[in-house]
Amino acid sequence: MELPAYCLLLLSCLQSLSAHADFFTSTGQMTDLLYTEKDLVTSLKDYIRAEESKLEQIKRWAEKLDSLTVTATQDPEGFLGHPVNAFKLVKRLNTEWGDLESLVLRDTTGGFISNLTIQRQHFPTDEDQTGAAKALIRLQDTYRLDANTISTGDLPGVKYKSRMTAEDCFELGKIAYSDADYYHTELWMAQALKQLDEGEDSTLDKVTVIDYLSYAIYQQGEMERAMDYTKRLIELDPEHPRGKSNLKYFEFQLEKQKKAAEEEKKKKKKKAKKAFSLIPEREKYEMLCRGEGIKLTPRRQSRLFCRYYDNNRNPKLLLAPMKQQDEWDRPYIVRYLDVITDAEIEKIKELAKPRLRRATISNPITGVLETASYRISKSAWLTGYDDPMIETINQRIEDLTGLEMDTAEELQVANYGVGGQYEPHFDFGRKDEPDAFKELGTGNRIATWLFYMSDVSAGGATVFPDVGAAVWPQKGTAVFWYNLFASGEGDYSTRHAACPVLVGNKWVSNKWIHERGQEWRRPCGLSEAE
Repeated sequence: MELPAYCLLLLSCLQSLSAHADFFTSTGQMTDLLYTEKDLVTSLKDYIRAEESKLEQIKRWAEKLDSLTVTATQDPEGFLGHPVNAFKLVKRLNTEWGDLESLVLRDTTGGFISNLTIQRQHFPTDEDQTGAAKALIRLQDTYRLDANTISTGDLPGVKYKSRMTAEDCFELGKIAYSDADYYHTELWMAQALKQLDEGEDSTLDKVTVIDYLSYAIYQQGEMERAMDYTKRLIELDPEHPRGKSNLKYFEFQLEKQKKAAEEEKKKKKKKAKKAFSLIPEREKYEMLCRGEGIKLTPRRQSRLFCRYYDNNRNPKLLLAPMKQQDEWDRPYIVRYLDVITDAEIEKIKELAKPRLRRATISNPITGVLETASYRISKSAWLTGYDDPMIETINQRIEDLTGLEMDTAEELQVANYGVGGQYEPHFDFGRKDEPDAFKELGTGNRIATWLFYMSDVSAGGATVFPDVGAAVWPQKGTAVFWYNLFASGEGDYSTRHAACPVLVGNKWVSNKWIHERGQEWRRPCGLSEAE
């Protein structure tokens, strides 16, 4: 049997999907899934039309025979006294009912099922679904969004608003539950229950939701609330296998809590406060992502300027100097405006997209490259051999920075996925990582150049938690900073992070510039911090 034409057309599209996994780590590659789903819907509609056509034929047959049999059974002998009626009755029962049987048994699902089978092997996996769910939870924490805001789709900068069903909320709660994350389990189970209480049409039953919800609350030590929900569960389902036993257990635990000494409670509070104080960087990072960063004093702000920049009268920049603006003073971060064209951006994305792979980090103990939950993106590397335009861009970076590009790493292109981020990290190798770039033989990473190749509706800033700086994506611009002092010592204030993308699609490309070849371009300083 030949496959329908749309199945054959899909095969070429699916070849690009088959080489990739971790769909949730790249919004750019997830766009392919939209076209896959669109083709599936087309196939499904073809199946529905075929079924409707078959049912219409059966319906016409039934209506015709219904009228005929009503007339015939009023006077059977008289009706069959007509030889034509007798012949047609025999013919119908011997031939036409057999044809009808074949019509009813005719399978119209073949095209749709074969299409679905072909595509299913390229569908996102359970890992993708879990990753996307955890991304929503991460966005919820970083940007301090309540579950209802996310569920109703009321996010800043959204173009296509989408609501979550009670089943969607329940799924997020279950994923949090599987990680023993009872705080988020409670938030999302409570949201699912809220939507069910408001009358949302759903196959999900309240008893199941309340069962998870009461247990999550119990795990957080709130016995009275856990008891209240358990009582409601028993009201809805008096025969629930765990309801009554859970209620008795919660009552017992509540009595134990009441008998606990007040001094012990104070100790617990002190311990909790101490543990919280151990993660100040995380708080700074999330504050900066929300735009709540440290503001520069008027004096420091007055030292930041914008200018037309020709890099000491570089011949290539004399007639067309670049627009440059200071973003931060210490470390010195500068932004170049209109430094890359839309056409160049689209070409880079076109070259990179088929090569995108899950971004990795180097395990500090084993040195093995591995994926990590704190780096959610896909990346690809481009060279001048891929397209002459890449060499043109490399030369532009050299003209603007005055640094040698022959020893720099290739242009890395990155696309961030659902809630895509890269938590605080250094670009340069520290003293406890002497072999960080040994294989390259080009020394440490002296500087970082970062192109922003898309605007981002909400989130996605590049932040420097130690100093309180936040640089927001702006398509067509690039930022530049030195990772090392002129002495070669690392500048630890350059520790930075890519904030989670709340709404939008973030594309960047970066160039890591190394020490070798810069001896005469950036002479060594005389002191460590020079």
